[in-house]
Amino acid sequence: MHKKLLEQVYNTPEFNSNGHILIDQLTSHLEDKLNASSRNTINWKEPEEELEFWKKFLADGIETDLFPEIIKRTTYVHHPRYMGHQVSPPAPITALTGLISSLLNNGTAVYEMGMSSNAIERIIIELLCKKIGFDDASGGFLTSGGTLANLTALLSARKAITKRDIWNEGNQNQLGIMVSEEAHYCVDRAARIMGLGNQGIIKVPVTKEFRMDTDLMTSKFKEAQEKRIEVFAIIGSAPSTATGIFDDLEVIGEFAKKQNIWFHVDGAHGGAGIFSKKYKHTLKGIELADSVVIDGHKMMLMPALTTALLYKDDKNANATFSQKADYLLTDSEHEDWYNSGKRTFECTKNMMAIHWFTLLKLYGEEVFDANVTELYDLGALFAQLIEEEPNFELALQPMSNIVCFRYCPINMDEEYINALNVKIRQSLLEDGEFYIVQTKLKGTHYMRITVMNPFTTEQHFKVLINKIKSLVNNLLFP
Repeated sequence: MHKKLLEQVYNTPEFNSNGHILIDQLTSHLEDKLNASSRNTINWKEPEEELEFWKKFLADGIETDLFPEIIKRTTYVHHPRYMGHQVSPPAPITALTGLISSLLNNGTAVYEMGMSSNAIERIIIELLCKKIGFDDASGGFLTSGGTLANLTALLSARKAITKRDIWNEGNQNQLGIMVSEEAHYCVDRAARIMGLGNQGIIKVPVTKEFRMDTDLMTSKFKEAQEKRIEVFAIIGSAPSTATGIFDDLEVIGEFAKKQNIWFHVDGAHGGAGIFSKKYKHTLKGIELADSVVIDGHKMMLMPALTTALLYKDDKNANATFSQKADYLLTDSEHEDWYNSGKRTFECTKNMMAIHWFTLLKLYGEEVFDANVTELYDLGALFAQLIEEEPNFELALQPMSNIVCFRYCPINMDEEYINALNVKIRQSLLEDGEFYIVQTKLKGTHYMRITVMNPFTTEQHFKVLINKIKSLVNNLLFP
């Protein structure tokens, strides 16, 4: 009986039939959403309502309804009115590369299990290092997301800079990192996972433009030393997630060199700008970094999760997790690039390199230039439209495709304005035509868009602005 069930699970004609059906459904979905044929980007349901639907569906749903229901009950990142989180509308071809990875299920940690994917990953890493401006001593690997990549980079920094062998002997003194107060929360999380505690996360205030105030770096460093905190790394945001603003990487890099500490660049979102002729200047100084993170699933048209962690000196990547697993990895006279399990948290890692390689093979580097440049241009366009509108206000001039703004009528109490913007955003969510998010900057509430779809247009922006005006009228004069 067991074997009969398993034979059904691995039935190849059924796989072929279901695959054709699903591809047709996804193609229709893409055509509908890319052309904005459907009104909504999200069909909002309260969490408990959604949970109850899927409980009931599991109990009595018809099997053939499964894929259409999942497609229907989701957020449509391919819709040009999607302007929410920093998630790419993946290039359709990467759905097929994902299928290859899922079906073949070859891990990449050990060469014998991931021959092609390890070789392909090596090519991708060499290209990215070259685009950053690193020399032939550089290297790195792909890993599962920016959070994991940032944590790994900080572990590399700790091992390279600190005076004790913490990996084998444990931590004996208070360590610390320096980071902008506007840095992504995953950096704070990584520091706490490493046991640095609150006192080991040295927040550098930002300027009125929300860049790390580099004039305060030296004083913050000295304050830490006086508290007997050994600062081993400083992190530059490229850009900050909340604001889309890039820190001055050149100045931070020079400071790190002077103090003999590690310089890490969190370029999860904006690191893809290394491919943009027009916007590469936002990353000036990135070549000074000891390590850099770039997400493929943000600005590079790939599905989640795939992140590149690049090192100026590849020896640091090899040294981070120095331990022996005899049953997995063999010793060699040199650090073998083809067993990536020696260098990552993951003992099993999917064939994520094929997303990068396929896009490069089919479309060339120009596809990344085109996407980043188009999205940043659209961010600037939206900001211009907001500035032209009475009763609207930008938080700051954008440097990328992230724009923070609010409805801010004159002669209205600041607390009321904050509450009004919260209500506007919630009303947009429940309405579903547009999907945008929100953030708080120095206590002030802003709505926030991230233009992730290159087919979003000026007309879409104008409709959004007019919709906000209409919602305000309904909220103020119900």
